[in-house]
Amino acid sequence: MSTATDGAYADAMGADVYRPGTTAIRALGWISVAMAFAYVLNNFLCFWLGWPGVFALLSDPMPTGTGLVLALVQTGLFVLSILVSIVAATRTRSRTLRVDAMAMSAVANYIVRFAFWSVLLIGLVDAVISFLRVEAMIDQIFGPELGTELGRSRFRGPYVHAPMLLIALVIAARTRSLGFHWLALLVVLAELGIVLTRFVFSYEQAFQGDLVRFWYGALFLFASAYTLFEDGHVRVDVLYAGFSDRTKGLINAVGAVLLGLLLCWTIMILGMWNQSSIINSPLLAYEVSQSGFGMYVKYWMAGFLAIFAVTMCVQFTSCALESIANYREEPGAREITPSSAA
Repeated sequence: MSTATDGAYADAMGADVYRPGTTAIRALGWISVAMAFAYVLNNFLCFWLGWPGVFALLSDPMPTGTGLVLALVQTGLFVLSILVSIVAATRTRSRTLRVDAMAMSAVANYIVRFAFWSVLLIGLVDAVISFLRVEAMIDQIFGPELGTELGRSRFRGPYVHAPMLLIALVIAARTRSLGFHWLALLVVLAELGIVLTRFVFSYEQAFQGDLVRFWYGALFLFASAYTLFEDGHVRVDVLYAGFSDRTKGLINAVGAVLLGLLLCWTIMILGMWNQSSIINSPLLAYEVSQSGFGMYVKYWMAGFLAIFAVTMCVQFTSCALESIANYREEPGAREITPSSAA
């Protein structure tokens, strides 16, 4: 978060504001966030670990033994998300809506930082491996057996990409910058590299274009949540600019819930409902492009949609809480300059 954001957080922490309904609103907000994470975790348990799922309890015949226990655990995951959110909101009654909104934004920002470092590391490492394969140097460096395995997406995914995710988790926890400007610069440099190698050295390979698309897709999908936090998305101002801050808060709160959260849950449900869904299917199959010696990252680009949906769900919930606080004219409001278009 920026210095201005830190100042807004301090103002919110210092604001001694408690009004009727605050605890209930905060509880609903955290339920929204917790349910999103529970849904993604449940998706992983179902389709990667082979657990039966919540709806197995409604099937005929109902699972027995270990299957029944696993189904109950998955059901309990959602119930626990609701209960923990309610208990946490109740036990911290002194917290304001703005404090919780800032906390949710911090969660979204951490996920985005993790995603940024992940695509940076995976992109660079995978591009190097693809280059070595194109130039027939991979067997000389890693040996014939490992060189062959590195040409399989089901090997490269868990044994090359997955360690990069762990490194990204650590880096994201130790840094504060979201890195969007650096990712934008990397996209430009990758595209410039294609131009130089094509027209100067008459050299171009599929992995070069794959790297540009990989980083370009990440840039726009990952930056959306932070852009929403800064109110930087283009807003078509016809009537909105003339409204009072209180009316703007009401409109933003309603829009965040009815339009924003609905969009995010639509993406998550349609994308992760079963094995053949548009997000699950490429990830489960380690899907790659059919461009010869291109990069093996196409399946990660399907995962970008999941990151987008989750981070936007968290950020829309944060936006809803902050907008409700604006509607109720609570102190500690952030000073932001929204983008607009006539």
